[in-house]
Amino acid sequence: MAATPVWSVDPRTGKRREQVGHEATAREVDEAVRAAHATRGALADRTVRAAFLRAAADLLDGAAAEVTGAADAETALGAPRLTGELGRTTGQLRAFADAVDEGAYLDIRIDHADASLTPPRPELRRYKVPLGVVAVYAASNFPLAFSVPGGDTASALAAGCPVVVKAHPDHPATSALCGALLRRAAVAAGLPADVVAVVHGFDAGLELVRHPLVTAAGFTGSIRGGRALFDAAAARPVPIPFHGELGSLNPVVVTPAAAAERAEEIGGGLAGSVTLGVGQFCVKPGLVLVPAGADGDRLTEALAKALGETGPGVLLDHRMRDAFIAGVRERAALPGVEAPVTPGPGGEHTVTPGFLTVPAARLASPGPHELLLEECFGPVTVLVRYEDQGEATALLDRLPGNLSATLHLSTAETEGGAADGGAAEGAAGAAELVERVTALAGRVVVNGWPTGVAVAPAQHHGGPYPAATSHSTSVGGTAIERWLRPVAYQSVPDALLPAELREANPLGLPRRVTGG
Repeated sequence: MAATPVWSVDPRTGKRREQVGHEATAREVDEAVRAAHATRGALADRTVRAAFLRAAADLLDGAAAEVTGAADAETALGAPRLTGELGRTTGQLRAFADAVDEGAYLDIRIDHADASLTPPRPELRRYKVPLGVVAVYAASNFPLAFSVPGGDTASALAAGCPVVVKAHPDHPATSALCGALLRRAAVAAGLPADVVAVVHGFDAGLELVRHPLVTAAGFTGSIRGGRALFDAAAARPVPIPFHGELGSLNPVVVTPAAAAERAEEIGGGLAGSVTLGVGQFCVKPGLVLVPAGADGDRLTEALAKALGETGPGVLLDHRMRDAFIAGVRERAALPGVEAPVTPGPGGEHTVTPGFLTVPAARLASPGPHELLLEECFGPVTVLVRYEDQGEATALLDRLPGNLSATLHLSTAETEGGAADGGAAEGAAGAAELVERVTALAGRVVVNGWPTGVAVAPAQHHGGPYPAATSHSTSVGGTAIERWLRPVAYQSVPDALLPAELREANPLGLPRRVTGG
């Protein structure tokens, strides 16, 4: 049987650009995984791993024009956006190299033996070890930062885990180029090239998650695709961790006081967030609770004005364009739903942004309007007009898990120490809102917008299901924890311990000793 070709397609025209390769067969996936598995010993050297990550960042930066050019040709995201994304990507690689050098991620803990305790405590030494080969499923909307050289790959390699990436079909040429650069960096650092491999094809993705030598997986994509892989990972004879980011509405609540204080500002900011990246960010605000009445009307008018002045854009592929147009049409046809600015086709290959509105009462109970509580990928959001706080909080209680939740509050509501009784009451209500949305989101934003996920040690990018399938983060330094497992050594002679746990601390690693 002839191999199925993999084509790079220009989303601006829908035409094929070039054949990148072919979809991997089951045998080729097996070969890639086994070759990656054989590199685990070479990856054990932390100094070499850190050098590899920095070399990868340097090579990507050195090929910036080629990398961003390939990505733009396949995604239509534009050179400015992709230049920033490349900087984020190489910054992640260098940050994880620094984390490897520091060694705190090993979480070394030592409890010396103490016979005087009841019961007596034996000598215990604990740290974390890499899981093994990690399968990474690249995202469509971030061809660099959440794709072949992205955060899942960088964090897994930093942990000492070889990686096999299933490339996304929307940017195969970019994936092949970045994969080749990572393999070159590995060789330059003295590692086998097979510490990183890239495979293409839907069936290859299934073969990958089922392979007995794959020990964990990271995924960014749709609920449907992620859930299928999640179920496959759990159904294996030996189940494996599956860290998936699946989908999110990213609700926004605008309080009446905030709307009264700055309706126009909030409306304009919302338009910018909804249309960023043509609405293809995983943290795009897709459901916005706006008070009924004149102040909410002013916000709506500002949003309509800003979106009306925004030109058409190109989505990542024509399949997504068709799904966006159909999804908007189905939502707009629901009773009570209006479209002040109708999103839809802007041309043969483009879409225009817009928004829908609906009274909160339409969402008070199960029914066809629940479709509005599902993510619609693209430049559209739903404004839910609520009459009072009870109506707003009742709707929040019906929402599934999310990556983010945003609150727009007034100045008085954010000043908890205000002496004025009304201001204090408002601040108490705001605190209650923060507590309520904390239960349904992995990141809570106040008086800002969720688009733009900073790569920082305190960042958390995840959330309750279906936003994610685990409670870990895919962004920030603690993303490395997904690919490690703890091991405790009890009463093991010093000479037999891993170097990281020996009493003299020959590697100079940070550690907690006997409750310290």
